Amino acid sequence: MADRIVLNTISYHGHGAIENIVPELTARGYKKAFVCSDPDLIKFGVTKKVTDLLDAANFAYAVYSEIKPNPTIANVQDGVAAFKAAEADCIVTIGGGSSMDTAKAIGIIINNPEFADVRSLEGVAPTKKHAVFTIAVPTTAGTAAEVTINYVITDVEKKRKFVCVDTNDIPEIAVVDPDMMSSMPKGLTAATGMDALTHAIESYTSRKRQPLTDTVALAAVKRIFRYLPTAYSNGSDLTARSEMVIAALEAGMAINNASVTLVHGMSRPIGALFHVPHGISNAMLLEKCLDFALEGDYPGFAALARAIGAADTATPDPQAAEALIGAVRELCKTCQVPTLEEYGIDRTAFFSAMDKMAEDAIASGSPANTMKPVTKADVIRIYRSLWDR
Repeated sequence: MADRIVLNTISYHGHGAIENIVPELTARGYKKAFVCSDPDLIKFGVTKKVTDLLDAANFAYAVYSEIKPNPTIANVQDGVAAFKAAEADCIVTIGGGSSMDTAKAIGIIINNPEFADVRSLEGVAPTKKHAVFTIAVPTTAGTAAEVTINYVITDVEKKRKFVCVDTNDIPEIAVVDPDMMSSMPKGLTAATGMDALTHAIESYTSRKRQPLTDTVALAAVKRIFRYLPTAYSNGSDLTARSEMVIAALEAGMAINNASVTLVHGMSRPIGALFHVPHGISNAMLLEKCLDFALEGDYPGFAALARAIGAADTATPDPQAAEALIGAVRELCKTCQVPTLEEYGIDRTAFFSAMDKMAEDAIASGSPANTMKPVTKADVIRIYRSLWDR
């Protein structure tokens, strides 16, 4: 069976990459951009780095910032109305996963209005037209939403997140500029970096893995273990920031085509019910989920351990795979990843929600990509283990 690879039409990365935004828009004849960015990025002047370029070129734009972490159906529907009111003809989305997921959904619905309820986009929706032309500018090195065909929306009414997978939603152009990430605080650097690591490990050990995704996933894992501690401890280190940008891009390309597995399946319900940022909930789960999944793919996990120097070729695969868990544990400590309790989640509330979270995790489909079969009972046991001391 043939393997499929989906990528952006164009991807710019490196210092000064944002200088290409206006030329790309004008070359295509667009007249007004819908700038989709979150309130904090506007407040702290990050979005302004791009809007200043639009202003200098007298390129018209309207800003939409009604975006929350874990964007909701209402955020999307309000954005669709705002896009129409602005009479824009293209989208420039600036931010992390929340801004980009919102922009993807808006762009899809504008060109496929039959999906205006948003819920019908869950899974692999049969959209007929590509989303509105979009340039995606990430401000974090981790989510990789700028290079993927996935987006996640929160259904507040049903207290769950749902995943949308659609080749029609991938931004035509990704502009990955480390200068847009230089002001990332340590906590966000850790969360997004661990998100990228989760992407890389999961895609490398997924049932949907393929030779090309293995190549970029392995490269991302090596790069993250080498550079994330420095990016976390010294955010002004431009080399570490630039390398993490590349790692996030590599990991994004990997999950875009090999998908994610158990960690993401279990992470989304935690975010939906307890409002934990996605990268942090991934990091909270990573060690325990790897411990469960190891025996399904000892060679894959062992190869990752050897790639980062945690094991050598003389080490048997099971022991090498265990060494990977040890390396992940140490990286989590370095980046001060909190436990559920340290984050402030109430144990009783968490245990009460466990059955629903497990159902939602399995229903998402992601755990089924894990090499080792996963049941609802397995998911509940892993959730419980997060409270073990």
